[in-house]
Parts: sequence; C-alpha cells; structure tokens
Amino acid sequence: MKYDFTSIMDRAGMDAVAVDGLGVGYAPTPPKEGFDFIPMWVADMNFPTVPTIPEAIIARAKHPAYGYFESRDAYFTSIIRWHETRNGVTGLSKEQIGYENGVLGGVISALTSCAAPGDAVLLHSPAYIGFTECLTRNGYRMVHSELKKDADGIYRMDYEDMEAKIKAQKIHVAVFCSPHNPTGRVWERQELERAMQIFEKYEVTVLADEIWSDILLNGSRHIPTQSVNRYAREHTASFYAPSKTFNLAGLIGSYHIIYNRALRDRIVSKGLKPHYNSMNVLSMHALIGAYRQEGQEWVDELCQTLSENVNTACDYIQKHLPGITVSKPQGTYMLFLDCTEWCTKQGITVQELLQAGWDVGVGWQDGRPFYGPCHIRMNLALPLQRVKEALQRLSDYVFQEKA
Repeated sequence: MKYDFTSIMDRAGMDAVAVDGLGVGYAPTPPKEGFDFIPMWVADMNFPTVPTIPEAIIARAKHPAYGYFESRDAYFTSIIRWHETRNGVTGLSKEQIGYENGVLGGVISALTSCAAPGDAVLLHSPAYIGFTECLTRNGYRMVHSELKKDADGIYRMDYEDMEAKIKAQKIHVAVFCSPHNPTGRVWERQELERAMQIFEKYEVTVLADEIWSDILLNGSRHIPTQSVNRYAREHTASFYAPSKTFNLAGLIGSYHIIYNRALRDRIVSKGLKPHYNSMNVLSMHALIGAYRQEGQEWVDELCQTLSENVNTACDYIQKHLPGITVSKPQGTYMLFLDCTEWCTKQGITVQELLQAGWDVGVGWQDGRPFYGPCHIRMNLALPLQRVKEALQRLSDYVFQEKA
C-alpha cells in the first residue's frame, strides 16, 4: 500500500482521549501490570491521517494572522467534487452546503427547528449514544424502533413497527443514521425507499447522520438518503464530515447538505442566532487537504485495511470466542458484540466481562448506553497486528470456561 496502516502509533501525551482518558466516564480502566493498553473504544482511529491534511494545515499556519475570515471557494468545491466522486451526487451547489461544528450538534440544532421539547422523535435501536444523550438533555421524547436480525444475522429495519409508532405517537421528525451506528449496516436502496415511503406518508422530516458514509467494507456502497426520491431530497437534512473518515474530530468541522430552501433557512437560522456555528480556519484547510485526490486514494486503502481487520476479527470470534455473536458490519470500523449467551452460561454480568477485558489491556466499550443490553462495542481502526493481539488476549485470559 502507498499509505501507512501498519505502524503502531504512540498517542500517549498527545491529547488523545482514547489513551489518556482511561478511568474517566465511559472510558475503560487502566490495565493490570504486565499488559499494555490497546485502544478499542472511542470511535477514532489509530492510523496517521493522509499527509495532505497536515501539509494544508501547516501551510496556512505559517501565515501569522488568524483573524476573522470567509470560507474559501475551494472549501465548497472540494465538498462538491468529493460527493460527486464518492457518492455519484450531481447538481450540488455551494448554497446547499452549510458549515456545522459537528454532525451531532448539527442534528440537534436542526431538530430544534423541526420539533419542540416534549415532541416525540423516531430513531432506530441500537442507537448512537450521542443521539440518546442529547435528545434527552434537550427535552425530546425518544421513540425507538428496534432493528431486527434476519435469518442471516443482518440487522434490518422493522417497517411495520416504524409506521405504527410514527402514527401512534404523531411523530413528524426522525433521526436517521446511515450507515448505522453502532451496528454498521449500510442500507440498501430498497430499504431506504421503503423507509422513505413511510416518512412521506406521515410527513416526517428526516435528519440524516451520514458521517460514516466514506467508511465502507468489503465493497459496500453508500446510498445518500437524499437521493432516494423527490420526497427524500426535499425533506431530508443530511450531515457529513471529514472527521470520522480522516480522524479529524479534534479539529472540529462538519457540514450539512440541504436542498429545500425553506428547510435550509430554518435550520441555518438556528445555528446563526447563538453563533453556534463558527468555522475554524485550520479545519477549513484540513477539509480541503483531505478532499484532494490523495485523500480519495487514502480512503480506498483505509477501507481495504478495515475490511481485512473486520473479516479477521469476525472469523476469529466465530471460531474462538464461544457464546459471542456479531453481525459483520458493512460499514464503520466498529463491532457490536452480543455477549448474552456467554454471560448467561458463565453466570456473569456484561460489566464483569468488560472489566476482564480491560484488565488485560483490551480497551473495548460498554454497549449498554447504545441500547445493547448485553453488548460490547469494539473499535477495529488500528493496525491488524494489534487487532490480532487483542483477540488473542481475549481468548487466552477472558473467554475461559469455568471449571
């Protein structure tokens, strides 16, 4: 490969929550003596990003003035070109793109223009922890439509359940995750079409988190939510970012795409009133650096690397970790492990299982805040050597049958 996805990057002391934030909040506890820590929890990557990003940042930072600025045309043309090349989007214009400090913040800000505190909001379960926490904090009623596994173990939307809850709860806004976090489903066109038929029937506005849309595994293809039909185009606000794709979360910087002018005006006004959205000049240049041709090539190699990691991990789990089931993700770099059978058989809690992994340096994440009752979330965005080492530790020290 042209880019480096094999070197083990030392992030200690470099402001990384993944390794410097152990023992705080949702973070794993530090490992016992004799084990180093393998970061497999918070959803950022342990790979150096594409070199064109630091090059762009450094080039701009060399100029010693960092005052008020306007977004460069290159910012918008980079986004337009990226979506045309990666997602087949045509006709996207500068006016339809708007800056957001973050995808999560953008979704919540947009939600305030579509619903009032106390209103019901539809989302699928398992659900991203950021959605559930922010919706609750802002006074919205979450209505979960649970994803169901089919005969092949693939998560699917339950359309009958969605429609029943939308109708009964008088829901007019849905938060839609595509690809889905935490299950890693990349929705097929017919799935999106059927969901959109329900949303159109009940006049539901869709706020689509598509931050994972570049991270596709084993040849999966992302279908932009807004491309499904005319209703989707006119009644969906989609939120994207280079942050998940290129590991730029610490720089802050996302954007929305909204075609409908009235919907766009309402959402933009919410961000403008409190000066919520204020772009960082260096994050603008980071996006321009990311969305170059080199970035396209880097992402292609990233997806190859992550596909191998996911395939290796899922095969290993099936063969060596009894009582653990996982639906192989089609996108993202997270596994969502169902530990119900193992915990029941061994008479332990998922918290005890989590801790056993943490003790030997496997820094996986509690899946319960993501509405997985006996689940663990596992980040595979690190060199394959470390993935294999983590799996071996689980086999050697954690998944041992009681005598």
